[in-house]
Amino acid sequence: MPETTAHVTAAEISRIAGVTRATVSNWRRRHADFPTPSGGTETSPLYDLAAVREWLGTRGHSQAADPREELRTAVRFQAPDPDRTTGRIGFVLTLARRSPDETAALADLTDAELVARAAEEVAGLLASLPGPTPASPVFSASDGPTLRALLRCVREEGGPAALAVLAERELEDSAATGVHGTPEPLAQLVAALLPGGVERVLDPACGSGALLEAAAGRGATTLLGQDSVPVQAQRAAVGLTLAAPRAEVTVRVGDSLRADAFDGLTADAVVCNPPYGDRDWGHDELAYDPRWAYGVPGRSESELAWVQHCLAHLAPGGWAVLLLPPATASRPAGRRVRAELVRGGAVRAVLALPAGAAPPLHVGLQLWVLQRPEPGGLERKSVLFVDTAGTPSPSAGEQATGSPRTGSSRAPVDWASLTARALTHWIAFTADPDRFRAEPGTARAVPVVDLLDDLVDLTPARQVRISRTDVDPAELFTRTETGRRELSEAARCLLDAADLASWSEPGGSPREWRTATASDLTRGGALTLLRTVPDTKSPEPDGVVSATGAPVLTGADIARGTGPTGDPAELRSLAPAPVIATGDVLVRAIAGGTGPMARVADEADAGALLGPQIHLLRPDPARLDSWFLAGFVGSAENIAGASTGSTVLHVAPGRLRVPLLPLAEQRRYGEAFRHVHELRARARRAARLAEETAALLTDGLTGGALLPSEAPADADPA
Repeated sequence: MPETTAHVTAAEISRIAGVTRATVSNWRRRHADFPTPSGGTETSPLYDLAAVREWLGTRGHSQAADPREELRTAVRFQAPDPDRTTGRIGFVLTLARRSPDETAALADLTDAELVARAAEEVAGLLASLPGPTPASPVFSASDGPTLRALLRCVREEGGPAALAVLAERELEDSAATGVHGTPEPLAQLVAALLPGGVERVLDPACGSGALLEAAAGRGATTLLGQDSVPVQAQRAAVGLTLAAPRAEVTVRVGDSLRADAFDGLTADAVVCNPPYGDRDWGHDELAYDPRWAYGVPGRSESELAWVQHCLAHLAPGGWAVLLLPPATASRPAGRRVRAELVRGGAVRAVLALPAGAAPPLHVGLQLWVLQRPEPGGLERKSVLFVDTAGTPSPSAGEQATGSPRTGSSRAPVDWASLTARALTHWIAFTADPDRFRAEPGTARAVPVVDLLDDLVDLTPARQVRISRTDVDPAELFTRTETGRRELSEAARCLLDAADLASWSEPGGSPREWRTATASDLTRGGALTLLRTVPDTKSPEPDGVVSATGAPVLTGADIARGTGPTGDPAELRSLAPAPVIATGDVLVRAIAGGTGPMARVADEADAGALLGPQIHLLRPDPARLDSWFLAGFVGSAENIAGASTGSTVLHVAPGRLRVPLLPLAEQRRYGEAFRHVHELRARARRAARLAEETAALLTDGLTGGALLPSEAPADADPA
């Protein structure tokens, strides 16, 4: 098998050793025996991996790396080889079935003995894994370190984590596009939408097997999967065998649309997260395929091809749940097929998810719930639409000032609330579609005849929007009056905060003072500078989240004045992210835009993880006042002087300047800056309430639920 010389960068050495890049730089300068570069450039040197491991081993750092990272590094520096990958995946299955004592015994073997044992155990499994059977032997003498890293990863992190790492390299080199992983909470929701008692479940684009695993957790006993990427099919086969040992698992390799491995098979249920936006799905060669019972999908409508493929594999009355992009519900090219699906009673529900619920994270995907009509069955008179895009994030709450925190499209999804809302409406609809009680703006059962217009638009937001008949004039009047009272109170609070009586003029010229940079204060011990260093080269496996589960504070949160809304699952760093404490001063790392550049962390921020585009300044409270520090470092002049770059301005925190004042005087300035913060927060609250109240009034007046007051008889009409 071809081999490549294993070289690592300084950043990769830091991950192997479990230290920061600064530590590696110190090692290079301080230790004469540190391995010399064996490649790369002067600014980006490369080091021999074996020499680095030996050097780290002499200092006790060889096992400091996360097991997944150690395996990832070992795999990355061997030439891509599908046969070898298949062998490693098979070895995961054998390892996961062993007892802790047995795996410990394997760890005591030499590299040569471990390679021989792995080859022996895997030989009998290769033929049972999806895809071509690899040539034997699959391992060579050089595989010892990789198999040892694989052994450690399975022992400490489990088989699924090891499978995810092994699949990464092959997926990087594959030509598969439009394929995205399915987060575990979403997979659970998909499975929960299926009726109880389903036994045989098919996923024709199974990927890593997340949807089938969720179905197994709800009682499915026969799991059938197919994927066009061999390593994904192998990963799914082994992962499902481990997750559902009592289930019958069958996974095949191939393109389900072009080469259906389960042709003629019918299942109780089908679950699927198919590829999106694939124009080369086989439109021309499959034009007369019998699966297109509802119309031939257009070249740009691959998703509707997958919809009909799933329906074709259902027994009469069987259910399917697909995760689809929102354009599938509204693209003009798919109108005819959508019309036939609705007219034929195949579409039972469409549920809109908020952006960030699943990759691609910037798009709000949709769940389509389908049922294959039964001959002579009941007529389906309506379709359920649910819009969960407005589900609040778990970080939503009141700020210290009393103003509510508003989320963002990328705020962490409150899966518990979203799932409960979706299932409540779905259960009520399936129990009695004709008596389903709508929730205006969120859920509605729309008659089929109303959907069959010129657009056949199945977008939930369009179908659940409030109509005139949904509005109770008395309720709207009460809400409007409440909004007006809250707005009046917010306006009074804003006027109180805008009271400038406490300010005074210095008289004559502006006051001047001596200043020190943040770097100077750091060297003197009065300040600590912290930041999160992002790791953009090594994404975590699907579904792996921060160990703490704490939310992440982002630069956008500082600008908007909201609480931490970042998703810990997206936080990738070379070292553990700093944890924010009350009194920390947080500065946005990218200058520009609207909103403040800095703020003081309060109790609501405490415990959150520091996002990658924020600098954290932690003052010694005996020497620096937090509000004093935040006020000066966040000023426009200070930010401009500390920023570098042309198009994008990056703030260099060490260059921020702070006046040298006694602590008592700092606190007077701090109180003034706190007052400014209150002014800004109350202004945001008043503006938000004004917009909400204006919207209520406009909707009420245009919908006929509110009437304008009659003008006095002597009023001038002009």
